[in-house]
Amino acid sequence: MSNAFLYRMPSGIPGDVSRKSHSTIEAHLAVGNFGAFGVFGKLTVNGFVPLSAADTAVYGLIVRSYPTQSALNGLGAAVPQSGIMHDVLRRGYMTVRCNAGTAKKAGSVFVRVAAGTDLKPIGGIEAIADAANTIELKNAMFMHDADAQGNVEISFNI
Repeated sequence: MSNAFLYRMPSGIPGDVSRKSHSTIEAHLAVGNFGAFGVFGKLTVNGFVPLSAADTAVYGLIVRSYPTQSALNGLGAAVPQSGIMHDVLRRGYMTVRCNAGTAKKAGSVFVRVAAGTDLKPIGGIEAIADAANTIELKNAMFMHDADAQGNVEISFNI
């Protein structure tokens, strides 16, 4: 096994805040199944919840747990756990996974709000519109091209 980067270093890990000094992060009770870190959700009286088809706005991105003991979060799961406090990025920069389309520097960011799958989760980030299944975020953009795994940094609410 080689640890050499032949073309480009990986962009990061989805859900990691990439520029902490330029970020606003809040703690909220996560309610429901988010499916992954680095996806968008909304704030309700019950807590931070996944998006639904009727949503036209988002509140923030769910931040990956840190420190971790492995590739899984500190609770032994690879996805956010419902019913516990999680950090939510309200503004700043985060590494996310681009689930559809080709992320390009200064490109538009779309968020899936309907017809979610394992590869395209609800709240997930995409670089191409998908009819009524996605909404465009006017206050977000890709900061560079995605790496080979689809990981890319976005700015949100800056």
